[in-house]
Amino acid sequence: MSTIDLWIQWLRGPLFWAALAFLVLGLGRLVVLTLWGMVRTIRRAGDRTIPVGQVARATLRWILPVTRVGNRPWYSVTTVVFHASVLLVPVFLAGHVALWQRGLGVSWWALPNTVSDVLTLLALAAAVAIVAQRLWHDDARALGRAREYVLPLLIAVPFASGFLVMHPAWNPLPHDVAMLLHVLSADLLLFLIPMTKLSHMVLLPTTQLVSELAWHFPPDAGSKVAAALGKAGEPI
Repeated sequence: MSTIDLWIQWLRGPLFWAALAFLVLGLGRLVVLTLWGMVRTIRRAGDRTIPVGQVARATLRWILPVTRVGNRPWYSVTTVVFHASVLLVPVFLAGHVALWQRGLGVSWWALPNTVSDVLTLLALAAAVAIVAQRLWHDDARALGRAREYVLPLLIAVPFASGFLVMHPAWNPLPHDVAMLLHVLSADLLLFLIPMTKLSHMVLLPTTQLVSELAWHFPPDAGSKVAAALGKAGEPI
């Protein structure tokens, strides 16, 4: 067995399970902290009325933002395609499902390979398009930081390498090198998800509710803010 094969076994075995455990525990921590903060806010709020319908509609607009960003429709379409592909392919790729079946004896419905190929190519095109559009628009470029450009391209690596592994005729690399790159980049992403903006894939449904609760101040919030600003007792 070659050195690369030994590395691949280690990356697919101990390191993968360590990365998966870190992902689950890290995202679980974020979810618990978010829910606990929401509970504390509601308990301290003067007005505990939550406009459920309004929050639900706002959440759907954020999940499908095409109608929300009128001046950048292509960017909205690109991000929706990117997120859908990134979520669907790793979970429902037939090869990945087969690995879960072989390792733990659990399986679920898998995408046809042709659909997975299309989604993979869409994810790659969308990753490049997102970076290009962020560089093109002055407002996005002014607010963007380096990680805003690195993350989409980093996500593209396991998709590109996985596609090459599945299509040897198109692969300019040795098969084991492409597999090593695929598994290594995938493990890295699992570690990064709880520590970066990638965690929003789990927290996104709560974003609008958290924003709504942030405006439900405690009854004495006004006087405390005035005191903190040294304006206590002054007329509004």
